[in-house]
Amino acid sequence: MKLQNSFIAARGVGEKTERKLWEQGVTHWDDFEDGLLGPKTTENVREFVGAARERLDAGDAAFFGDQLPSGSLWRAYDNFAEDACFFDIETTGLDSARHEVTTVSLHRGGDTRTYVQGEDLTCEALREEFAESSILVSFNGKRFDQPFLEDCFALDVETPHLDLMYLAKQVGLSGGLKSVEREVGIDREDDDVDGREAVRLWHRYDRNEDDAALERLVRYNREDAENLKRLLDHVHASLRADVFEPHVR
Repeated sequence: MKLQNSFIAARGVGEKTERKLWEQGVTHWDDFEDGLLGPKTTENVREFVGAARERLDAGDAAFFGDQLPSGSLWRAYDNFAEDACFFDIETTGLDSARHEVTTVSLHRGGDTRTYVQGEDLTCEALREEFAESSILVSFNGKRFDQPFLEDCFALDVETPHLDLMYLAKQVGLSGGLKSVEREVGIDREDDDVDGREAVRLWHRYDRNEDDAALERLVRYNREDAENLKRLLDHVHASLRADVFEPHVR
């Protein structure tokens, strides 16, 4: 499902009205005609589609992040997938006032980069990474990863953020990232590392210069980021099947 299939961002168009349009064969912006809705709503749809075409051509994902209802940003993924950034962080604890970020992994355009505290993990590096991304994708990142980074690095992240934890729940997948991965058949190279072990691995590296511990931590962090793409592909297909396809002729 792409943005061009969506009308819900227009003023006065809710889920029921959008489904009605789809069932009438109006499944793309190009299909919309006058007379299908009331005059005011028709004007609103025309206004939205005109602005949306312009902003889509400009690659402005932020416009759709602002315009789409909460929980519907997934509809923009196919349009902006090339520059979508799947990211995950590891920390020494849960409180950004007392704990630190140890590694940050970002997967975009088929490549993964991991920044490490004391080496290349800086505010400037993160700001540049996020600025180059169309959409951020995380798992519980709206409540944890993003605010933790903003607190620790004085960042103001404005890139639209799609949190897979909430989307997964919409298609019946609940629990932590690793349990959700197992439920959809995503395997890990090292399934023994979890959040607590990640903290221990960092301390072994930081206190004892244990390079093997850091390598294992980085591998775990990178898998977190990379697996988000596979999970989003699964969830996106499920949402399309639930939200859009039943109403298309």
